[in-house]
Amino acid sequence: MEFDLTWILLGLPIAFGLGWIASRLDLRQMRLANRQAPRAYFKGLNYLLNEQQDQAIDTFIEAVQNDPDTSELHFALGNLFRRRGEYDRAVRVHEHLLSRADLSSADRQRAQHGLAMDYLKAGLLDRAEEALRKLEGTSFEGQARQARMAIYERSREWHEAAAVARLLENSGEVDFSVRMAHYQCEQAKESLQKGDGASAQELLLACLDDQPHAARPRILLGQIQLGQGQFRAAFDTLAVLFERHDVAAPLAASNLVKAAGACDMTAIAHQLLEAHYQSQASIDVLNAITELAVVNGTQNGETGTPSLHRYLSHLQKHPSLMAASRWLSTVKPGQTPLPEPVQKALDHATKPLARYRCAACGFEAKEHYWHCPGCQAWDSYPPRRIEEI
Repeated sequence: MEFDLTWILLGLPIAFGLGWIASRLDLRQMRLANRQAPRAYFKGLNYLLNEQQDQAIDTFIEAVQNDPDTSELHFALGNLFRRRGEYDRAVRVHEHLLSRADLSSADRQRAQHGLAMDYLKAGLLDRAEEALRKLEGTSFEGQARQARMAIYERSREWHEAAAVARLLENSGEVDFSVRMAHYQCEQAKESLQKGDGASAQELLLACLDDQPHAARPRILLGQIQLGQGQFRAAFDTLAVLFERHDVAAPLAASNLVKAAGACDMTAIAHQLLEAHYQSQASIDVLNAITELAVVNGTQNGETGTPSLHRYLSHLQKHPSLMAASRWLSTVKPGQTPLPEPVQKALDHATKPLARYRCAACGFEAKEHYWHCPGCQAWDSYPPRRIEEI
């Protein structure tokens, strides 16, 4: 039986034509999808630029329903939900991304980081920590470690925070030596609250060995030594701050006077306070100088200027309502004291000026904080009163 080539000659053009038609149909569908996808992107972006987040979310949800495999739309939706505070919806979006088997490694890491941020913003710190741990060894490792460190600071887990800070420091991210000194001080405070003063002193001495110029461990150590009756040790610890004119020295001025009065070091204390006041005039140091004059049982300083007039001298160079109130509250020889209502009014007026203010967020407090309770920033409180800033 002879093979008929006629069918082959007829079949080849037909097959080619059918293939061409099919390719054109696929190309039309692809072009249509590509047109619709950018249109959804641009429409949602337009809503975002006009701060119409509700409409943007509706647009992106519609686009995701039309093309469920588009990961970028899922990421956009997750970020929008998180910004709006709809953390449960943001979590569902990122969990859906992580459940996809076809997700690339980079997108999977990105989704894991987004999920961790969802938990962190929602205040679910345990889940956030677990999600952040899964980012070890990824491109988000540094960000995850810093977020974990912030979690440990908020939950006051200082040992864990120090461990993460060491990892960051070893990886060359940032120098966290000052931050770790704060962690040691916080641990010392906790030991002191438990009645373990010996452990607190050991931690602070170790901290000073690592960071000899750090002011906080020295101030805290002097305070502990003073409370335990180690007056000479407390004086020697605190005197270093004034010898090197540390900006944080005013925070220790009152304790220096107490230690000096208890160990008969008032003359040296007066010299240190005077020298620091001349280099960095401070109302706290001025108060300590006048307090030291009372401890000495005299109303004259070493220069012969009556301590009563020290506030007046301060006012001539540094206008201060706090100094004026202290001067007015002092009874002068041959004069009657201010009427009590007047003095109360002055004290009330100076209270806001005697506060400390965070330079990062503006949070004000009666006492000085090394770790702002408002914005969680470290060393954001200048060691000076609001009136002096």
